[in-house]
Amino acid sequence: MVSEQLTDLVEKGQMLPLMEEFYTIQGEGYHKGTAAYFVRIGGCDVGCHWCDVKESWDAETHPPTAITDIIGNAAKYSNTIVITGGEPLTWDMGPLTAGLKKKDLKTHIETSGAYPLTGTWDWICLSPKKNKLPEDEIYDVANELKVIVYNKHDFVFAEEQAAKVNENCILYLQPEWSVREKMIPLIVDYVMQNPKWIVSLQTHKYLNIP
Repeated sequence: MVSEQLTDLVEKGQMLPLMEEFYTIQGEGYHKGTAAYFVRIGGCDVGCHWCDVKESWDAETHPPTAITDIIGNAAKYSNTIVITGGEPLTWDMGPLTAGLKKKDLKTHIETSGAYPLTGTWDWICLSPKKNKLPEDEIYDVANELKVIVYNKHDFVFAEEQAAKVNENCILYLQPEWSVREKMIPLIVDYVMQNPKWIVSLQTHKYLNIP
């Protein structure tokens, strides 16, 4: 298949730059502790300096994979499929989620919201980033807002983002892993003073699982 054909299929969402896929326990946010099949899509230009999957940024390093293969693999393991990245909304998620829905699978996404929302989702985890803010439309449909706390100013950013989401959106503050020992006490104190927020931890790292 020539590269132009591949590019066209990727642009249409029929193939996606797949970095990895694995069955594990959701480690963060509202669904932590539950089994889920993760599909990590390559490609991201948001560029968080503390990103722990920087190898996902360059989509060219991840082979375009037919969504039929992704869907078939996912259906073998779990009824909850989490699409993450990279930034999955770099690509058209419509065909992938349509195929997952035909299998009666639940579709979850973890996104910065930096690109227009595509696809049909049962759960949207919005994790906004300062250097490439979310599209306005996603605030109205986000199920959870997860703000990563790397420094004290992130509390200000968190409140700015919380003011934009819908009233049913669950609010989480999560320490960035490399500074967790420093930031956890600050987050705990902040949540106790502002109980609309909930502490989120990367429990999968404590459990030593993917």
